[in-house]
Amino acid sequence: MTTSHDPSDQERIESRAHLLPEEAAAGSDDAEAQADAILTESDIREADQNAAPDTVLERRTSEQTVTPVEPPD
Repeated sequence: MTTSHDPSDQERIESRAHLLPEEAAAGSDDAEAQADAILTESDIREADQNAAPDTVLERRTSEQTVTPVEPPD
């Protein structure tokens, strides 16, 4: 996912491209491309709070989510 960036975006990418120890242990073929993708997705979620799948809160009671058990015969 390569996009054109202004200098401040490039700085964000470069600062995020430095791998954390656990990321370095797992390895990365292209840390800068990975950082670009992460920041792009983050920007999308920040612009549209409903873009991430877990951002919609459901308001249901347990009676609405659990299938009632029939009593034994």
